[in-house]
Amino acid sequence: MRLKLVPSETKVDFFKLSKITFGASIIGMIVALVLFFLLGLNFGIDFRGGTTIRTDASIPIEVSTYRSALSKLNLGDVSITEVFDPTKPDQNVAQIRIEQQENEGSATVKTVKAVQAALLTIDSKMTFPSIESVGPKVSGELIRTAVIAVIAAIFAVLFYIWLRFEWQFSVGAVAALIHDIVLTIGIFSLLQIKFDLAIIAALLTIVGYSLNDTVVVFDRVRENLRKYKKMELQKVLNLSINETLSRTVMTSVTTLLALISLFVLGGDVIRGFVFAMIWGVIVGTYSSVFIASNILLRLGVKRDWSKPSAGAGTQFSGIDA
Repeated sequence: MRLKLVPSETKVDFFKLSKITFGASIIGMIVALVLFFLLGLNFGIDFRGGTTIRTDASIPIEVSTYRSALSKLNLGDVSITEVFDPTKPDQNVAQIRIEQQENEGSATVKTVKAVQAALLTIDSKMTFPSIESVGPKVSGELIRTAVIAVIAAIFAVLFYIWLRFEWQFSVGAVAALIHDIVLTIGIFSLLQIKFDLAIIAALLTIVGYSLNDTVVVFDRVRENLRKYKKMELQKVLNLSINETLSRTVMTSVTTLLALISLFVLGGDVIRGFVFAMIWGVIVGTYSSVFIASNILLRLGVKRDWSKPSAGAGTQFSGIDA
């Protein structure tokens, strides 16, 4: 007997509470933007500039002792975090983040050596397996490049969906993507999770995942629009979402199982990336059902797909096959 998370045939009315779900999404986006402007993002070394030093000690870590040893160096804002690696429970690993030093691109070699010398007074057998530095010029370029990458991805999606379907479908898909990205940025502002290049990669992955879910639903919508030419658009959308619901839920659940395993067992290095992916899968699935389809319902769509239309993507022969 095959496992079924959702029955093969469902008759859920996804538009019964459309005003509530749509309103909640708008409020959520507004709150996310307010959090972003009030709290900002906890930018990592990639975007802010500075130095990260990873230590591996032979004795248990005392953060207060580390901080006391480094306070004499007057390095400004220093973050010390004990790192737990479930694959190596006997290690005493810490991550030390030093802010960008005044009039310097990052911590100089002299500063790094001073930090190492101070920490060696705590544990003479301590090693430093990783030292990473990013200057302010590079970090500024990374921010601009990251923003351009996300915007370019959204416009590419807009163009692709317009060619494959109609412009109404494009608007619905892009609205869902913007919804997912804004809420993700909002949760990172609220929780102050480190925001670095890995999170940008997660955002772009979320864009692809959400788009995949949306296109599956839209494909079924297009098929049903051809099949049921006289059925109300809301009923067609409801039917299409119900027909793809089992696939959508199964894909999301299996993806989440893998991501949760990585979040628990993967260690701190990828935890921010995995958290962003988990959040993105949840909101991406939600937006494909409740945002993209809702926008499509409000904009309306062409009903007779057997005839090309100059105002729709169907004028491109073979594109909508």
